[in-house]
Amino acid sequence: MSSLAFSWDEWSRLDAVGLGQLVAGGQVNAAETAAQAIAAARLVEPQLDAVLETFDDLADGLAPESSTAGDPLRGVPFFIKDLGSAIGGRLSENGSALWHGRRAERTDPLLQNLQRAGLVAVGRSTTAELGMTYDTTTTYRGLKSTRNPWNRERSPGGSSGGSAALVAAGAVPLAHSTDGAGSTRIPAALCGLVGLKVSRGRLPLPWSFNEYGNATIGEGCFSRSVRDTAAFLDAAAAHHPIGNAFVAAPAPAHYAAALAQPVRPLRIALSTGAWGRDTPCSGHIAGRVREVARALQALGHEVEEISDEQISDWQAFWPSFRTFWLGIRPGGWGLPYGGEIPEYLLPQLSPMARRLWENSRRYDKLDVLRHQAANKAHALRLGALFGRWDVLLTPTFAIDAPQANGDFSLAHEHDLDAFVERLLDAGRYVIPASDAGIPAISLPAGLSDAGMPVGVQFWGHWFEEALLLQLAAQLDSAHPEWFAPRPPIHVARLGRSG
Repeated sequence: MSSLAFSWDEWSRLDAVGLGQLVAGGQVNAAETAAQAIAAARLVEPQLDAVLETFDDLADGLAPESSTAGDPLRGVPFFIKDLGSAIGGRLSENGSALWHGRRAERTDPLLQNLQRAGLVAVGRSTTAELGMTYDTTTTYRGLKSTRNPWNRERSPGGSSGGSAALVAAGAVPLAHSTDGAGSTRIPAALCGLVGLKVSRGRLPLPWSFNEYGNATIGEGCFSRSVRDTAAFLDAAAAHHPIGNAFVAAPAPAHYAAALAQPVRPLRIALSTGAWGRDTPCSGHIAGRVREVARALQALGHEVEEISDEQISDWQAFWPSFRTFWLGIRPGGWGLPYGGEIPEYLLPQLSPMARRLWENSRRYDKLDVLRHQAANKAHALRLGALFGRWDVLLTPTFAIDAPQANGDFSLAHEHDLDAFVERLLDAGRYVIPASDAGIPAISLPAGLSDAGMPVGVQFWGHWFEEALLLQLAAQLDSAHPEWFAPRPPIHVARLGRSG
C-alpha cells in the first residue's frame, strides 16, 4: 500500500480531469496512475468479476515523465470493454467462444484518439456475449457473472457491465463502453454513473465494423462526473477516418469548454409512459424522474408532460425493432467466419446466444428493408418532436436492477419470445434513441428505497451532445448529492478493511 501514489480514499475521490491536472502539474506520473488503477481493479475484482485482464506489461513500460501538453486526460487510466474498439495485438474476444483467443490486427480509430490524448489503457472489462443483453454473464471462460457494486445479487446491466462496475467501485475514473440499445446508459443508471450515447457518426467505429448492418451502435464511456464525459468526448472525437459510412460534422467547439457556458432556458418534454409496452414503468423510478423535472423547473426551464403518441408510432416501432433485434443484429456481429457460424461451433455459444443466432436465419432482405422504412418514419416523428422541444426527459431503465445471471442472462435457456419481450419492456426508454441515432445521456438521480441507484435520461436533437452535457452539468451543480455516491463495494472501503 505504501508504494501507491494515493491512499484509496484519495484515489476514489479524484475524477479523471482532477487526476489529469495532477499529472500535468507533476505531482504524479502516468506510470504511477496506471499502477494504482491496476491495483484498484485487483482489490475489487473478487467482489465484482468485472476484469478479464490487466495490461501489466503496458503499465510497466510507461515513461515516468509528466506532461503539460494541455491534454486534460493525459496520464488518466481506463479500462477497455471487450467489445468494439480494440488495441492492436491485444485480445479482443467480444465475450464469446467464437472469438476466444483472437487478437486485434491494429488499433481502432477511437482508441488511437484516446492514446493521442494521453489516456492509458490498463485492461479489458467484461461484456455480455456479443453485446446482446442487459446482463453481463459469459460462459466461454467458465461461468463469469459480473456483479453490481451496490448489491452483489444484482446485475450492473449490460452489455457494458464490467466497465460500469469498475468505475462505480472507484477502481478507475473512466471506462470504455458501447451502446447499441442502451448498453452504456442502462449500466450507468444501475450503477449511479454518467453515460452518454452519442449521435450516429459522432465517434469513429472499429475498422472492421459493418455500420450498415448495425447502425444503432456507438461507443462512449462511463464516468462519475459530467466534466469527465465532456473531456472524454473531446479526446475520442478528435480524428475521424475518411470513408466511414456515417460521419458527423466536427463539433463547433470543445465539449469541455461548452460546460462553462450558461444554459439558456429550455423547453423540456417529460414522459414516463408505457410507450406501447404492456407493462408500466416502475412507480418509484417514475417518481425520481418527476423529482428531476421539478429541479429543472426550479432552474428556470419549462417542463411539460407529453403523451406517448407525440414521441413515436409505437404500434409500428416495436415490431420493426423486434425484427432488427432478432433478424438483423445477429448477422451484424462482425463474425470471424464470413457472416455464417459453422454448425460445429454453435455448441460453443451460450444457450440464448445460440437461440438468437439460429432464429435470425428465418429473416431475409425484405425484413431488413421493412425495418429501414419503419426506422425512417420513427426518425421523422422524433424530428417533429425536437422541432418543438429542446430535450426529452425520461427514465433510463423501466425496472429495478435485475438479478445477476437471471432473467436477462444468455447463460440460461429462456423462451425466446418472452426473453425478447423482457428486453424490450425494460429497455423501452433507451432503444428508440439508438434506432434513430440521436444523442441521449443517463444521469444519476439518487437512490431508491432499496438503496439502488436510479437513472434519468435526457434525449437531444441530432448532434446536440453539447446541450445535453450543459444541462447535465447544471443539474450536477444544483444537486451534487445525486452524483458519484459510493456503493458498498468500493476501493475506499475495501482498502480500509484490507
